[in-house]
Amino acid sequence: MSRDLFDDSTMTFGEHLEALRIHLWKAIIGLAIGVALALCFSNHVIVWIQIPVTEAMKRHFLPQEIQQLNPNATSLWEGIKGWFSKEKSPAEGTDGAAKSEPVLPPTLDRMTFQIDVRELAMKLKQAGVDLAAADKPADEKPLLIEAAVDKSSLNLLMAELQQSQLNPRTDGADEAFMLYLKVSFVVGLVIASPWVFYQMWLFVAAGLYPHERKYVYTYLPMSIGLFLGGSLFCFFIVIPYVLDFLFGFNTWLNLRPEMKIGTWINFAFMISLMFGISFQLPLVMLFLERISIFSATDYREKRRISILAISIISMILTPSDPVSMMLMMIPLLLLYEIGILLCGKGAPKSPFEMQTA
Repeated sequence: MSRDLFDDSTMTFGEHLEALRIHLWKAIIGLAIGVALALCFSNHVIVWIQIPVTEAMKRHFLPQEIQQLNPNATSLWEGIKGWFSKEKSPAEGTDGAAKSEPVLPPTLDRMTFQIDVRELAMKLKQAGVDLAAADKPADEKPLLIEAAVDKSSLNLLMAELQQSQLNPRTDGADEAFMLYLKVSFVVGLVIASPWVFYQMWLFVAAGLYPHERKYVYTYLPMSIGLFLGGSLFCFFIVIPYVLDFLFGFNTWLNLRPEMKIGTWINFAFMISLMFGISFQLPLVMLFLERISIFSATDYREKRRISILAISIISMILTPSDPVSMMLMMIPLLLLYEIGILLCGKGAPKSPFEMQTA
């Protein structure tokens, strides 16, 4: 007599479906709350995401004397620390970063104009002022003087215009709004992820043995930590070096890229996601070792082949530049060695080993 898949289960198939429906609805409600909260501050997130590309553009395509003005320049860390500061002084802006008065460099602290004195005298004479200097031969060279304006507001205006030309742009009137919704959804998913994972775990854990649950408790936090570590490593360390290399190549070819905000955010999200996934390497190695496909000895003996495989994976998961490839490959080589250690005696036993023990 054939047995049904759920003969040994304490819940019927319909009860499993009902439990799945309840947990899905709870996860969706939590996600909606997370997105609603993200709508309140996603504008700050979008500003932060622009900081690496804006700073790189200024380093490569803004004249040095204009960079010295930089009245509103804020580093990535300064922007984050300023936003999270509890008390903001009146001199701070809405993003929490202190705004100092612009200091003009020596090359821009004076703006000079050349004026033809005779032409000026002629205009004054036409206005009714009798000046002998207004009478001059037509072919005579102009008599020029210089008039300087110290710390001219026009200087600052020109500097701000040049800096604004390097900020990311939108393609249409609706792109900013759609981008705001997209970023809010992603941020809301991050906020609600503990609750969503908890609901998923409640459904899955009902079908696991106690020792299997312990196995998940051990390695799930490690997986989340590796993913977050890879994403943060990419955003704060890898992306600035990648932008310097790519923009330097543009400068070498006498080109200036036109940055679109949608393209940039997709690039930043995608490369950070790839780094987060690639940092799961030690756990993948441990899983393959626990199901008896590879052993720690195999990983040690096949180190050269593994280095080649890691190089190919780094080339596929990163943009076309060699800098991002190397910045992914080097941490993965370190994580490969960590994976070998995890596959040793110190790693907890798998459910299969516990059952056979």
